[in-house]
Amino acid sequence: MPEELALQTPYLRLAARAWGPPDGLPVLALHGWLDNAASFDALAPLLPDTRLVALDLTGHGHSGHRPPGAHYHFVDFVPDAIAAADALGWTHFALLGHSLGGGIASFVAAILPERVTRVAMIEGLGPPTSDPADGPANLRKTIDQMDALPHKRPPRYPSLEAAIQTRCEAGGLSWAAASILVGRSLQTLDGDGYGWRTDPRLRFVSPLYLTEPQILAYMARIAVPALLICGADGYLVKRAYMRERYARIADLSVHILPGGHHPHLEDPEPCARLLRPFFGSHRAG
Repeated sequence: MPEELALQTPYLRLAARAWGPPDGLPVLALHGWLDNAASFDALAPLLPDTRLVALDLTGHGHSGHRPPGAHYHFVDFVPDAIAAADALGWTHFALLGHSLGGGIASFVAAILPERVTRVAMIEGLGPPTSDPADGPANLRKTIDQMDALPHKRPPRYPSLEAAIQTRCEAGGLSWAAASILVGRSLQTLDGDGYGWRTDPRLRFVSPLYLTEPQILAYMARIAVPALLICGADGYLVKRAYMRERYARIADLSVHILPGGHHPHLEDPEPCARLLRPFFGSHRAG
C-alpha cells in the first residue's frame, strides 16, 4: 500500500503518495492535467527498486490551491515540483512525468542539471503551444472565465459511479482506470452527492502560452538521459512538431507502445519493462 505524504513548501501544502524502500532510487512522479497522484497506482508497484513519490500537483487531488485571483501558468508548476523535492530532502533525483507532468519534468530537467539524474516522460514533452496571434483573445477569455467563476455552480454527481462515467467519457479511459483517478479527485458535498476537489481554474484557457522557439530552447538544455513513451493512439504521435522537440534532446530514446494517452494506467507492464532498466542503469552506475 502506498504511503500518504504531506509536503510543506514555502508557498503551499502538497499532497503525495510514496512507494518503495526509503533507500530506493528517488523518483519524483508528476501526473497529467486534471489527474492526480493515483495516476501512478498501477505502475509504481512494478518499479520496486525506486522510492517513487507521486505528487498531487497544485490544484489537484489533495494538494492546496493557488490563492484567489491567481492563474495556473504552466511554468508555475516547475518551482512547485522543485519545492517538493526540497521538502523530501532530495539533492539528486530522477523524474517521471505523464502528459502535463511530462512537460513539467522536461523543464525541471532542463534548468536543474546538477540535481536531476534522468528524466522519463509518458505522453508528454514540453507544454502545449498556440498561435501567438491568438494571445490577446486567449487572455481576454481567461479574464472572462475568472470573472464568471463566482457565479457558476460546480458540477454535482449523485453517485460515485456517475462521476466515474463522466471521467470515462471525458478522457477515453476504461472504467477501471477512471475509477482509480476519480477516487482521489472527489469529495462529498454537504452529505448529498459528490463534486471535484480539483480547482476549477485549471480548466481556464491559459492566459499565456510559450512559443515553440522558447520550448525548443528548454529541450536543448536537457543533458541527462531521457526516455519518452508514447501511446500509438495517444496525443504525441499525431503532432508533427514534436519531432523537432525530440531532435533537440541530446540523449533521448523514444518508444511507442499500444494504447492511448494513459498507457501507464491502462496497461502498466509494458511501461515498466522500459522504465526498470532506464532507472536501474543509473542505480547500477
